[in-house]
Amino acid sequence: MANGTHVLVLPFPGQGHINPMLQFASRLASKGLKTTLVTTVFIFKSIYSDHPIASTSFRTISDGFDEGGFAQAKSPDIYLSTFKSVGSQSLASLIKELGDSGIPFHAVIYDGFMAWALDIAKQLGIRAAVFLTQSCAVNSIHYHVSRGLLKVPVEGSRIWLPGLPELKIWELPSLIYHHGSYPAWFDTIVNQFSNIDEADWVLVNSFYELEKEVVDWMSKIWKLGTIGPTIPSMYLDRRLKHNEDYGLQLLHPNTSACMRWLNTKPNGSVVYVSFGSLAEVGVEQMAEIAWGLIGTNAYFLWVVREPEEPKLPDNFKHMTREKGLIVRWCPQLEVLKHGSVGCFVSHCGYNSVLEALGLGVPMVAMPQWADQATNAKHVEDVWGVGVRALVDERLRRIQSSGRIWL
Repeated sequence: MANGTHVLVLPFPGQGHINPMLQFASRLASKGLKTTLVTTVFIFKSIYSDHPIASTSFRTISDGFDEGGFAQAKSPDIYLSTFKSVGSQSLASLIKELGDSGIPFHAVIYDGFMAWALDIAKQLGIRAAVFLTQSCAVNSIHYHVSRGLLKVPVEGSRIWLPGLPELKIWELPSLIYHHGSYPAWFDTIVNQFSNIDEADWVLVNSFYELEKEVVDWMSKIWKLGTIGPTIPSMYLDRRLKHNEDYGLQLLHPNTSACMRWLNTKPNGSVVYVSFGSLAEVGVEQMAEIAWGLIGTNAYFLWVVREPEEPKLPDNFKHMTREKGLIVRWCPQLEVLKHGSVGCFVSHCGYNSVLEALGLGVPMVAMPQWADQATNAKHVEDVWGVGVRALVDERLRRIQSSGRIWL
């Protein structure tokens, strides 16, 4: 694409999807392209930024829930189906509006979770690239399911797929391992590949050295571009000045308190614990983590979002005030970069894994759901950068019964 090209970047409306796509938009802008990130009305009203992003413009479309977003919908099924119908119309209107104003889009980069955006782009004669926000390994698994090459429910205890290590059934993404648990999300993930062959490019948030075998396999199917890791440049190669954070936040980090506390701790002495912006930990598991942290006698920084705070053991904050700091959110990149942090206890969301890899922090993997079990498998057995916390057999039996899903 030549300079002057105008690119529409359309992430799924969630922090973990916006972050990598906004970073990629910034990199395109650094090459002279004009980029416009399009998000939903509610998300746009909810975000804030410590560092205004001058390189990328912002526009909104409707998901049908402008006042409350996902929480306003009564179920994932209602949200996702409404977003598809309302969002398709809203996106088409936006593209036509800007075209009529003399600032047309020349390409659309859309999140794979919104496969319907490709249909809109093609109808309007615009080239399109799908951006797959999960690892190549996870995308390969979902692709095989979408094509009927991996049957669900999965039979047997292990599977073998091209370019991937042998996987035990519980190392598969949870929506496959626990097939039927969240049908609307399962359909969304699998449908990423329903029309992918019509995309002009397939972009993955990975890099060749990380996933060589599966990248080689995927490159035989699509015009594949590995454009990761989409971590702010100042934490990697420092080629983009002022690219110091992701740019937008849906949760407000307690930056000053976190960094002041870390500054008082010896190098490599702090256990950092965070399970991301969505995962919910059960009361018993929360207690096990709490007592485990006490048992290490190590300093710890634990992110516990406000809805999760009542699950903490009684008086835990007071008991650990000399060793621990509990916050509702923190600037994760700054924390992982800090010399006092020696270990990251993580849910293994893919963005968190890439951040820990990029900043050289070893991990204790505690996957919760979605792609996280597969990511944790790679953390321990493929990349050798961490260990997995084992799930006891009692819990695994409960999982298999369909009463809870990690």
